[in-house]
Amino acid sequence: MELSEAITLIQPAHPGKSGTAHWADLGCGAGLFSFALAHLLPVGSKVYASDRDPVRLLSLPCPQGVDIQPVQLDFVAQPLPWQALDGILMANSLHYVSNKKTLLVGLIAALKPEGQLIIVEYDTDKPVPQWVPYPVSFRSLQKLFADTSFSKVEKVGERASLYGRAAMYAASVSQ
Repeated sequence: MELSEAITLIQPAHPGKSGTAHWADLGCGAGLFSFALAHLLPVGSKVYASDRDPVRLLSLPCPQGVDIQPVQLDFVAQPLPWQALDGILMANSLHYVSNKKTLLVGLIAALKPEGQLIIVEYDTDKPVPQWVPYPVSFRSLQKLFADTSFSKVEKVGERASLYGRAAMYAASVSQ
């Protein structure tokens, strides 16, 4: 996926509409979606690009005035070190989490009350061992958040998957 495609996929979620914002990208990999998010945030904002492995960000343009800070963190095994985040982005990382409900407690606690989550996943519940072990379709995502204070789950983007199994979707989750 190209940077412009990643931006287009999550852009309708409108993260960081006004003022500076602090976001975490959990399971960022090489940071494609960290950079996409940075293009949507105002000057003075920060994105914590975190991954279980040492973070080696792609050489992509970052908007001037937005800081992407690499952080090595296993968000499944370790508590998030941030509080009062404006948002959390999880692009193709939630499907590696077996106990999603436990994770949600920590995610919601790290957000401001008006915070937002952006989830990018494959729209399937059929596992693909090693690559998508614990998939979460959009319908399953809605069920997952139904019993939380963050029960507004809206699909904001969709695109065909390069792997042909299921479409990718982007969802905004908020109160």
